[in-house]
Amino acid sequence: MEVSQIHEELTMAEEMRSELVGYCYRMIGAYAEAEDAVQDTMLRVWQGKDQIHNRSALRTWIYRIATNVCLDKLRNAKRRALPMDLSGAAASIAEPSENLPPFAWIGPIPDSSHDPAVLAMNKETIRLSFIALLQTLPPRQRAVLILNEVFRWSAMQTAEAMDMTVGAVNSALQRARATMKQARLRSDTLRVIDADVDQRLLTSYVEAFEQYDLDRLLSLFQESASLSMPPYVMWVLGKMDITSFYRATRSHCAGSRLVPVLANGYCPAYAQYVPAGNDGELVPWSIHVLEIQGGQIAHVHHFIDPQLVTRFGLPANLGLDR
Repeated sequence: MEVSQIHEELTMAEEMRSELVGYCYRMIGAYAEAEDAVQDTMLRVWQGKDQIHNRSALRTWIYRIATNVCLDKLRNAKRRALPMDLSGAAASIAEPSENLPPFAWIGPIPDSSHDPAVLAMNKETIRLSFIALLQTLPPRQRAVLILNEVFRWSAMQTAEAMDMTVGAVNSALQRARATMKQARLRSDTLRVIDADVDQRLLTSYVEAFEQYDLDRLLSLFQESASLSMPPYVMWVLGKMDITSFYRATRSHCAGSRLVPVLANGYCPAYAQYVPAGNDGELVPWSIHVLEIQGGQIAHVHHFIDPQLVTRFGLPANLGLDR
């Protein structure tokens, strides 16, 4: 193959980076690890550039590499989850203490695509509750289901990418569907959320949280709403307990600022910055992802990870003017 043609094919591979991140995120359940997997994929594409023979086979070949990278990373990994799928709600309310390492948790991913087709696909299949459901599948079944039912590949295309027979693909897909149907995750209650969110609700959430006006803040929640905060195992169910939780954490959250972002299928989300000292500087603390049902907040995921804020492309600190 001529050098110019190899360069053209490698450029096309690079243009697939965003969709590959989405694929690897669905496979792994964490944004940083998905980016690492795509970086490894691109390295292997470069190393195997002499194997690129024609444009029609390029996409399948790259997805085969990305799948193998993900399968390697998942070989000895335990299932990632959301807190509400690991244990019951907190029986008593206090500042959380028990936590698990980052690899135990599903994390959020920023929405960066402006392609209408990608947005339509992402909206339903990159929700946190759907990612949690995917993680109940063995990795190879997970890959088959994502390629078939998310990316809408044919069984033949998936078989080529997975180095399987069409019969094996169809069998794996059938088993995956059965497993997901039987999973019974608590987070599945969040699968159906409002397609359109009233901006006044979001404005009220930001103002009430920043002012730490608990009466106004809790008026936005459903009576049966819930709240979680990975890496902490504890999660809170019911408006009364959420109120108690916010009171227990007032000393840490008061004075925060929220910066809007978009995450996981264009869900409303905010990066939380907290006061760092007496000089007015605010530093990253968490990403809030809101699940809205019936015009009220059904759940808030507080992903407590300062590094996650900067991975969303936001500054490492805010001054008083923000």
